Amino acid sequence: MAENALYIQRSFQEAVTALDQFIADKKNLALVDQFVELLARTFQSGYKIYSAGNGGSHCDAMHFAEEWTGRYRKDREPMPAMAFSDVSHITCTSNDYGFEHIFERMVQAFGATNDIFLAITTSGNSRNLILAAEAAKAKGMKVVGLLGKGGGAIKSLCDIAIVVPGETSDRIQELHIKIIHIVIECVERQLFPQLYL
Repeated sequence: MAENALYIQRSFQEAVTALDQFIADKKNLALVDQFVELLARTFQSGYKIYSAGNGGSHCDAMHFAEEWTGRYRKDREPMPAMAFSDVSHITCTSNDYGFEHIFERMVQAFGATNDIFLAITTSGNSRNLILAAEAAKAKGMKVVGLLGKGGGAIKSLCDIAIVVPGETSDRIQELHIKIIHIVIECVERQLFPQLYL
């Protein structure tokens, strides 16, 4: 029990430290604001956002999309967001073409100029997300990255690269989900101000 208490305290402190490091750098807050403004303009102009990730980041990509098509804090119209999470597509494409192409082919199928591709990756080096980002750029889409560990290879492909601190994937993912929620709230407030009176 005493040993558990030590690990619990240490884990919470790691999370607090990572968050403090992130918000202490005003450039990070500016990048989150850029994401807010880009997404608001994208929705206002009738375009869409697509999200993708692997493992826990895959779950975050789905979480991001369902907050838009379902409900976040307020009742409002659904917004055009979709996570690339169709299991039949993933198994078909990975079987026929290779796992590295699962998101690339979804971008090619659905993405259009002025849409956004949101890549969520703790390492920044997932080959399937890099290929998807390249496909998005080729289509004239904007690429936003929620990244960790310095940003990795995908960072240079991002129009907006938000790189969070953290030594482990779980701490990085915890910051990613905070950013996701804050971006959603800010965009919702901007597009539906009457709901927040």
